[in-house]
Amino acid sequence: MAQTVRALQEEISAALERADGAARFAADRWERPGGGGGESRVLQDGALLEKAGVNVSEVHGELPDALARKVQGEGGAFTAVGLSVVVHPASPMLPTAHMNVRLLSRGGGAWFGGGADLTPYYLFEEDCRHFHAALRDACERHAPGSYARHKRAADAYFYLRHRGEHRGVGGIFYEDAGDDLERELAFAGEMGRAFLRAYLPILERRRAAPFGEEERRWQEIRRGRYVEFNLVWDRGTVFGLETSGRTESILMSLPPRVRWVYDHRPAPGSREAALLDVLRAPRDWA
Repeated sequence: MAQTVRALQEEISAALERADGAARFAADRWERPGGGGGESRVLQDGALLEKAGVNVSEVHGELPDALARKVQGEGGAFTAVGLSVVVHPASPMLPTAHMNVRLLSRGGGAWFGGGADLTPYYLFEEDCRHFHAALRDACERHAPGSYARHKRAADAYFYLRHRGEHRGVGGIFYEDAGDDLERELAFAGEMGRAFLRAYLPILERRRAAPFGEEERRWQEIRRGRYVEFNLVWDRGTVFGLETSGRTESILMSLPPRVRWVYDHRPAPGSREAALLDVLRAPRDWA
């Protein structure tokens, strides 16, 4: 798994640099006091991408008692290996995207997990269908019939309960018991490549779309919802912070420009209101 996520880090970093066309990732290696470490790669203020992170972590040690009750397996020792990707484009016409794959072992058991989702600021149905179709194809090659289950799990997971709305238009989310670890490892690698097939064409399709200050303001308001999910509900954030992970790397997922406007409500019939309709009632895009 460590070899797989390092290879994906190289491939995805290079692909995002090519898409941006100007900025480059800065690599930051770090060590975890309790055991292990990782490498964070962050691109900032690019021509297309305002912020992007492609992080690898390989950590091990003892689980805190409070967290041990929430994690599968037995005993205090754990190992976790993962890749986390978050992309925040500058243009509000381009969606934010996320992907992660991980392997967690504890005692005699090991579990793979991961997912990917798309968070648009303006709704382009063609983009949503393309994103989901690429993930569906990867799931069906891995295990026929699995996409629908993983899609429902994503709709349930990427949900802001306190807002009554989903973070975006979903994707997939999975946690497998690891009965066939080699097969699950192959799927982890396929997930990384499927993410590029799902996301890069959307960047190219919308990169030149015009926008103004009002669209940028709406993007920053919606980014606030992204922050709320990651800080309140995201399990990966909680796991990283509670196992003494590197804070800068864990919070890499947060966008650089955000705003919270009190009780903001888009005008009925607007493009902004159309997005909210979808976020409150998920669709079956693929």
